[in-house]
Amino acid sequence: MLVPTYAVELMSTQQDRIIDVWCNIFTTEGTERYYNSQAQEVAAQVFGMEDMYDPSKGMPVDEFIAKMDRNGIDKIFMPALKFGNPDGGMEIDVPHEDVRELAEAYPDRIKGMAGINPREGMDGVARLEEYVEDHGFIAGLLEPYGWDLPLNHRKFYPFYAKCAELGVPVLMQVGHSAMRMPSGHGKPILLDDLALDFPDLDIVACHTGWPWSQVLEAMAWKHPNVYMGATAHAPKYWEENVLSFIKTRGQDKVVFGTDYPVLDYPNTIAQLDDMELGDRVERKLLHENARKIFDI
Repeated sequence: MLVPTYAVELMSTQQDRIIDVWCNIFTTEGTERYYNSQAQEVAAQVFGMEDMYDPSKGMPVDEFIAKMDRNGIDKIFMPALKFGNPDGGMEIDVPHEDVRELAEAYPDRIKGMAGINPREGMDGVARLEEYVEDHGFIAGLLEPYGWDLPLNHRKFYPFYAKCAELGVPVLMQVGHSAMRMPSGHGKPILLDDLALDFPDLDIVACHTGWPWSQVLEAMAWKHPNVYMGATAHAPKYWEENVLSFIKTRGQDKVVFGTDYPVLDYPNTIAQLDDMELGDRVERKLLHENARKIFDI
């Protein structure tokens, strides 16, 4: 297997290697949790990837670390994903314990993120605190669509407040959902309320906010604590305004992630090479901004 040019260059020093701010659990059991959900039944079909969450593609942690090494990846941030269904129940429910075990196996390479489930109320807030304080998780993560609640709904506010208190960011999908759920709950303009109500909370709004990416850019430009996550969307599909934002006034406000297995490393890194971002912008996008935001 050929190693992408950029990965070869980055392998010289650990500090200069890529940080993937959103990488889903990759084990066979973990992948199966996505396979038995709309993530495979609906979203993967939209992407034209019928085997995207096929459990047979899962792998043990040592094998995935080797995959990271081949592609110049320093760290991945992995969510204990909580994705509800508006009709009740859960579409995806990745146990915090599963993520903790992987992170403890390779603490310098895998960082956990606590999943937010508003149906758990203050018990969920306590669990978030436990996994940040006791197990080294570095962020909270929210998927709003499955709860049928907008990003600025009061049921999320105790989780936001706890993240602000703990000094960890919150990541969230912003923009449309490929699942059969209301996309309007993820409109980036809703971030305006969050940024104003929680000025000490770093908010990483992921998946470029598409198809409202310009609104997300405006929020990241306006608020010191709002950032864009260039996640899940392959670089070759980045809108012109997103690419311009990364290269110019947004170069300190964007982080990179794959939403693996939505994007895989070799093709994605090759596409990044084609973007001709320049060394300074590449460093900020691929690791420097993430190190500052997540304090690692």
